Amino acid sequence: MNRLTMLVTAEGDWVIEDSAEFRTALGDPKPDFDGSAFAVKNLGFIKFQILDHSIIEIELHPQNVELPALLPVQQQILSSHIKIFRIRHLDNTWNSEILCDGELTVSRLSELCAPKFAPSIKEKFLVEPQDYSKLFDSEEGPLQLLAQKWRMSFGNFDPSVISFAIKQELLSRMIIVGVKPRAAEPIFRFIGDGHTNWLDSNYHLHAIGQKVENQPDKNYGGWVSQFYKSVASTGQARYDYVTAAIERPPSMYTTHYERLLLPWKTPSDEVLVTLSSRGLRANSAAPSLVEPESSRVRYSPRSS
Repeated sequence: MNRLTMLVTAEGDWVIEDSAEFRTALGDPKPDFDGSAFAVKNLGFIKFQILDHSIIEIELHPQNVELPALLPVQQQILSSHIKIFRIRHLDNTWNSEILCDGELTVSRLSELCAPKFAPSIKEKFLVEPQDYSKLFDSEEGPLQLLAQKWRMSFGNFDPSVISFAIKQELLSRMIIVGVKPRAAEPIFRFIGDGHTNWLDSNYHLHAIGQKVENQPDKNYGGWVSQFYKSVASTGQARYDYVTAAIERPPSMYTTHYERLLLPWKTPSDEVLVTLSSRGLRANSAAPSLVEPESSRVRYSPRSS
């Protein structure tokens, strides 16, 4: 049987089983024990195996898994052509489940790990991962246009990205974040003024160069920062529906939106991640045709 075995560390880094990088993450250069099993059971690692190019097996101890480790695995599942998944998860004993759909597998993993990190519907932040290919199968719209630009550019960022966003009236609802491999946290590089509906009116100007996590609502900033890091490290696009209750004195701002995160390569080692978003109607799985009232940009069904 052909078998490719990788692990995702608690910090969200991919490593090959028994490689030097894995042993460094394990903290033991010459383990005399099953390092892979130890890391999964005790350190919050997730084991990811591809068997005969036909089955993906995910092994984890949900109680120990944090968001940075789970996000790259979910992204890899959604981008895979393989459609059979086996989840092995440790409770008091090892349990095994087989699923035949990537989105169901991603949802099941979120459910298993929910006690540690995943916001339930009653909590402040909820993310519903979507199949990125939906953007190319659905009717043309603003997020689809930028996704096509990214694909046609082979993920390389140059000045034409900004000019394209301006031409297609996308810049106002765009955020650009810089992520460097050895930097601690993602940094704001640009915030469109269409985001002033949930930020202070001048925040999009003075936040440039600041950490994403240092938003007025630091819980939301820290939560959303993990997604930027995951997209930058995996080099994979991410498409989600998000519900969030954001602290914005004097009241709470509740929003339901779809977002597209795209990683762009630059001449330096910094990866630029663009966020493009538009509002969803409450309790709806389809994009709203208008943004919230305080937003400055409006999209029609075939807006470009």
